[in-house]
Parts: sequence; C-alpha cells; structure tokens
Amino acid sequence: MPTLFSYETRAEFFELVCGGASLSRAADGVGVSRETASSWWRSSGLVTPVIRFGARGGLPGTVPSMVPGASGPDEPARARRPLTSEDRSMIAVGLMCGCSYAQIGRLIGRDRSVVCREVTRNRGPDGSYWGAVAHRAAHERRRRPKAFKLHDNPGLCRRIETWMDDGWSPELIAAALRADHPGSDGQARMARVSHETIYRALYVQTRGSLRKDLAAQLLTKRRARKPHGHNDGRGKSLYREAFTIRDRPEEAADRGVPGHWEGDLIMGAGNQSAIGTLVERSTRFVILLHLPGRHDATSVAEAMIREMSQLPIHLRRSLTWDRGVELALYRDIEVALEMPIFFCDPHAPWQRGSNENTNRLLRFWFEKGTDLATHTPDDLARVAAKLNARPRPTLDMQTPAQALARLLANPAAA
Repeated sequence: MPTLFSYETRAEFFELVCGGASLSRAADGVGVSRETASSWWRSSGLVTPVIRFGARGGLPGTVPSMVPGASGPDEPARARRPLTSEDRSMIAVGLMCGCSYAQIGRLIGRDRSVVCREVTRNRGPDGSYWGAVAHRAAHERRRRPKAFKLHDNPGLCRRIETWMDDGWSPELIAAALRADHPGSDGQARMARVSHETIYRALYVQTRGSLRKDLAAQLLTKRRARKPHGHNDGRGKSLYREAFTIRDRPEEAADRGVPGHWEGDLIMGAGNQSAIGTLVERSTRFVILLHLPGRHDATSVAEAMIREMSQLPIHLRRSLTWDRGVELALYRDIEVALEMPIFFCDPHAPWQRGSNENTNRLLRFWFEKGTDLATHTPDDLARVAAKLNARPRPTLDMQTPAQALARLLANPAAA
C-alpha cells in the first residue's frame, strides 16, 4: 500500500526545490524516495528539460536564495503590486481549506478575479496548486522573451499599412481593431494590437514587419518616438497623444475642400448647461448638439456621433476642437465617425475662427446667463435652420444650406 504524505510534507518539498535545492536533496530533506519526489515534481507542471539528482543541484536557471545579492523570484514592489510568494502560499492554504476565491482575495487584500487568474495560470496538470511552484512559474514567465505579435501576422500588418496609407493614426487603428475583435479569446487577441505596438514596429524596424516608409505617414512626422514621461513644459493633459492643429492637413486650412469641421460648447448660467456647436469650414453649415442634462464627455460623444453620422463620409474629413474635458472620449468619436480630431493650442480660441464667429451669432437666441437646458431639440433645429438660411458674403451671398445641398447632390465636387 503506497505511503500517504501530508500536505505540509509536499509543501516543504516544493519550497526546498524552488529555493535552489536539487530534487535529491529536497527528497532527503522531507524523508521521501527519489521516485516519489520525481513524481511530485512532474505533477506540478514546472518540469525542467533534464532532472538531475546531484549533490549541488537546483533547477537550471535557479539562483539559491542564500547567495547574497542574487536575483530571484521576489522583486521590488511596483505601483501595480504583483503577487508575492507569501500571497501564493496563502492562496494554496486557502484552496486546501476549501475557501472560495472571494474569501482568499480578502485574506491577501486582492480582488477575487486576481486569485482566479492566478490559480488558472499556475496550477499543475492534476489541478493541484502549490505556492512555491506557482511563484517560480510566474517568475519564469516574466523572464522569458516574448514573441512580437506583428512578426508572424502578415495579414494584420497589411491591414495596418492600408489604414496608415489613408492617414489613420496608430491610436485610431488600435481602437478600430478593438471594435472589430472585442472578444477575450486567443483568436481575438491575435487580431488586434495596441497603438504602442504599432509605434514600436514603426520606430524600431527589428520589432515588426511594417513597411519602413510608414513612419513618414504619421501626421507628427517625427523621426523617432517621443518617450513617455518627457517633460515639455505643458504638464499632464488628456490630449498629450492627440493631434494638434499643426497636424491638420493644409486642405482644411485654406477651406478649399469641404468636410472639415470646427466645434465647441456654448455655456449657460453657471456653466450648468450647454449646447454643442459644429461648423463646416467651407460652407459654414451649422449643426447644434442637444445636451439637455449633462455636458460631460459621454454625453457630448453620444450627441456628436448621433448627429454627424447622418453626413456622408466625404463630408466627415476632420474636426477641430478646443482642449476642454468634454471631448475626452475623442478616440471613440474618431472610430465611430472614421474622422480624425485635431486640438487647438491652449488658450487659442482664434484657431477655430469659424466656430467662434458662429457662437457669437448664436447668442442672439441663446443669451449668456440663461439656462440652455430649457431648449428642446426642435428649438435647436429651428435656430440652426435660421443660421443655415442666412446669406453669407464669403459664399457670394449663397446660404450655407444651399452650399451643402450642392455638395450632397454632387459628391464629386467634394
């Protein structure tokens, strides 16, 4: 009849091996045979290519913990604290006692999802979980070189190149890939990349398979990546990674091509209410966004997507906005409308001249110091129609409505 060994004996064995002892020494230390020790180690799932029962032993790549200055699995704490060996020991004891993931999470001060992922990743083939083995496995997983996702994915590379040839930013491409492949399975993860991955592939050519000329397609035209955390005097901002007005194409500046918009909010009494205003630079056509309750980023994004999605794609070439927090979800808007967004310099409202002039005209109906939330969508539509029916000297006395109607009737003119 096979000898039964206690949980404490097996836990002590795994602690010895993961601490640098050979399998033979660990077997002798806990009083089991080498065959039993070998069987235990194979069941842990952390099997090395060659297992030796030598005098000096230890796992390949393992530095005994008693060597001064040696680097082992335990690492200095980071802002996002990784699980420690003590945490994993508590998880192992909690599982042995039949505790739930939520109970174990409360014991170590982590969410139940952290415990669930840890057990799923680091338990052995037989379903057992040992703290020392899990800690060693997590350490080895962090150390091994990671394959770069774009190396062996030519289809994804070609898709990124096509979008970049059309002027899409890496941020917009990454958001579009997330929208196209929202799942959490392995296939969905392989079909999308972050904007950081695209930037690395562009600026460090050994990291990916994108064309070498694509870096020149970026609107910033930088020859090297600007490192994160660089202090350029502007301080932290929601729009540090966004396009600025200097990145906007020349066709938007000279008003020769329609489809480039300017936008902002006009505020009511005490900044408690607002109306969104959008002006097309070529035709001066006005769209008003109804924001009855809130004018936060979510409300503005929803209203803008709802109204501008009714326009054909050739009349959604770009949008220029101020740096207010109401457009913090600008990347969602870019993806939904397939339209890049550019931001003015701080404290430079004159860079949206058409929009500023339109906002001044709108104050005839929406006076300062009044509650703008009292106006209904019909009220906004009526005011916008009045402005769009007003002849403009800059349009040879045509109205914005007439100019836009001409573009809609003849898309080639756009």
